[in-house]
Amino acid sequence: MAYLELRNIKKSFGDAHIIKGVNLEIEKGEFIVFVGPSGCGKSTLLRLIAGLEPTTSGQLMLDGRDITNLASGKRDLAMVFQSYALYPHMSVADNMSFALKLANVPKDEIRKKVDYAAKQLNLTQYLDRTPKELSGGQRQRVAIGRAIVRAPKVFLFDEPLSNLDAALRGNTRVEIHKLHVALGATSIYVTHDQVEAMTLADRVVVLKDGLIEQVGTPMELYDHPVNKFVAQFIGMPSMNMVPAAAIPTFSAATGGRLPSDGFLGVRPEGLQVHPGMGAGVPGKVDLIEALGSDTLIHVDVGGVPLIARQNERTPLRVGDDVGVELDPRVLHLFNREGQAVAA
Repeated sequence: MAYLELRNIKKSFGDAHIIKGVNLEIEKGEFIVFVGPSGCGKSTLLRLIAGLEPTTSGQLMLDGRDITNLASGKRDLAMVFQSYALYPHMSVADNMSFALKLANVPKDEIRKKVDYAAKQLNLTQYLDRTPKELSGGQRQRVAIGRAIVRAPKVFLFDEPLSNLDAALRGNTRVEIHKLHVALGATSIYVTHDQVEAMTLADRVVVLKDGLIEQVGTPMELYDHPVNKFVAQFIGMPSMNMVPAAAIPTFSAATGGRLPSDGFLGVRPEGLQVHPGMGAGVPGKVDLIEALGSDTLIHVDVGGVPLIARQNERTPLRVGDDVGVELDPRVLHLFNREGQAVAA
C-alpha cells in the first residue's frame, strides 16, 4: 500500500470544477513535485491534502489511515507557504517552537528539536534574532524549520521560493534538496518553475485543467512525454513542434511513421544549425541568445520558428542564411489529438 494515496479526489467551487478526479500514489520518503500552468489546480490539490480545503469527493489515505475528513491539525502534515508567515515580534527560536509550546511539549524536547532543525538549516547563529534581522532566504529557512520541529509524516511546500531573487532561489533549492536527503522525509512540492521540478523531484506530476497529464521521473517526462502538452511544458526552451506538412524534409526523416495530420517534436539540442545553405533545410537566423555555456539560435524555416541549442559559441548573426538539420534519433511523434505515437 502507498504511504499517501489520493483516490479520485475532486474539488468544486459551485459550478467551477477545479480538481476533476485525481488518483496518485506516493511512497514513503519520495519527493513529489506538482507542476503545471497557472490555474491547473496544483495549489488547490496541495490544500486538499493539507486539509485547508474540504474535498468535494474522493478519499485521502495516509499511512493506512483515512484522513479525508480530519481537521488540518490532526493530519500529521506540515506546510510551508509561499509567504513566510513568521511572527515579527518573536525570535527565530520562538517562531520555530511556537506550535510545540501550544502542544505542551516539554521544554527540553523543544530545545532539542529546535537545535536539530537549526543545525540542519544553518540557522544556529540566528536563533536569537527576529525575522526583520534576516534575509529573505533565511526567513524561508525559518519557516521550513518550523515545519521540521513538528516531525510530520509529510512536508507540503507551496511555491516556497517564489518570493526570493534568482540567486537566493538557487541556493535555497539546493538546501531543500540536501534537507530532504538528510531527513528522508516524504515531501510534496508545488512550483511553476521547471528547474525546481527537474532538480528536486524523485517524480514529477504534471497537471492541466484539474487532471494529471503524466507522472514520472524528470528524465522520463523529458525523454518520453505522453502528449504535446507535457512535451512542451517540460524543458526550457520548449520542444519545437512542427506540423507534419510544414517541413516535408523533416517529416520524411521519420520514415513514414509520422501521421500526415500529426506533429513532429524535436528538442532544441536535437537541431543543428550550419552556416550557409550547404546542408539541411534552408532557414534564416532570427535571434541569437548567447548564454555563456549555451547558445540558443532562433531560426525561421519556411515560416516555421525553431530554436536550436548548442553548447558552444557561434559566429552566426541575425539575418544569416543557414542550413538546419535534425537528429533522427531524438524525434517525438504526435497524432492530430496531440497524443504520442511510437517513434
